[in-house]
Amino acid sequence: MADVRAFAARQLAPVLAGQGSLAGLDAALADSGIAARDRGFAKALCFGVCRAHPRLQALARELLRQPFKQRDDDVHALLLLGLYQLLYMRVPPHAAVSETAGAARSLNKGWATRVINGCLRRFQRESVALQGRVDRDPGVALLHPAWLLKRLRQAWPDDWRAIAEANNQPGPMTLRVNARRTTREAYLARLAEAGIAAEPCRHAAAGLTLETPCDVGALPGFAEGEVSVQDEAAQLAADLLAPTLAGHARFRVLDACAAPGGKTAHLLETADAELTALDVDAQRLARVRTTLERLGLAARLEPADAGALDWWDGTPYEAILLDAPCSGTGVIRRHPDIKLLRRPSDLRELAALQGRLLDSLWRALAPGGTLVYATCSVMPEENAEQIAAFLARTPNARADTPNAAWGRVAGAGRQLLPQTGGHDGFFYARLVKESTTPGT
Repeated sequence: MADVRAFAARQLAPVLAGQGSLAGLDAALADSGIAARDRGFAKALCFGVCRAHPRLQALARELLRQPFKQRDDDVHALLLLGLYQLLYMRVPPHAAVSETAGAARSLNKGWATRVINGCLRRFQRESVALQGRVDRDPGVALLHPAWLLKRLRQAWPDDWRAIAEANNQPGPMTLRVNARRTTREAYLARLAEAGIAAEPCRHAAAGLTLETPCDVGALPGFAEGEVSVQDEAAQLAADLLAPTLAGHARFRVLDACAAPGGKTAHLLETADAELTALDVDAQRLARVRTTLERLGLAARLEPADAGALDWWDGTPYEAILLDAPCSGTGVIRRHPDIKLLRRPSDLRELAALQGRLLDSLWRALAPGGTLVYATCSVMPEENAEQIAAFLARTPNARADTPNAAWGRVAGAGRQLLPQTGGHDGFFYARLVKESTTPGT
């Protein structure tokens, strides 16, 4: 299994350097030559190291006489991989040490074998003392960068610890049943017949949460488009636009930041709409096409910057979904590399981008139309504060705060916080365009 660990170290090295992410991990695994039975282990290693990185990094500092050079980020990743196995996985300790140290040879850095071996064996001898020392830092103990934990405490003084703990647990596998093909009740019965335990989501009408995650290939009717994988919180976007779309034959709908296409597909599953899906990244937009083809749905796909409006034909949309680029602080458990890649300055830059998108897309919304603003963030500057500022500078915008059983009131919207075993963290605001004024 040394090659699996070497593969994981290669994938993690650019993440540790802040120059890459785990977004392409599945594709890399498919091209790696690693046996299918070992790919889950490789993925667990990569995600686990990112999830526990603040603590692993603190322990590595205690164990190393001097840090590795930047060109040896892959060796540093091996050390973190070894610590992660010893602390959080059921890998036999002797295998965790010997196989991880031996993986240095697969990286063509045999000199590091003794270093990794020595550090991991010392950790085994002094584990209790070393963990006690580093865990005095709350950020280390809660597996969060210090700046992020501070921002969570400021934003959610009564909830910050629960948010951090939820971030540290892998999210459940939640499905969205395609209402055009079947019902939730009927599909739940099919899952039971296949020996897959699931229960209905509390808030999402088409949602089912699996007791244990599984490969999508094991899901009845997945290839035929009967079901998709989508978190419960993400499924609420279509519900918020449903009142606008109800009773109208062919509404013009815009999904302004559509990739990877889950919300696009859900809108088309629930309403007959002439839908345009935009994304600034043409490669990511291709994933939307793949999703729609599997589900037997159709939309106009346009690689474009939603904020530029040079793609717009001038005919307004009755409904717009702006699932805005954001910090992703509500979905850290699904994208744990956020802990390494996000910086405090990103929040200010993202808030500026979100404001630009709101102002621009408002011009493309028809009078009486509805814009749903969504983020997978828990940060007020991207959510409640963003919408408050937009309403203050936009005279013909009115907040239509949903009276919902989910989340909590957050300014003119509703905020969901990540729940252990439940939904991700999301923010939603529903805005109505009351009338037209010059320039809007």
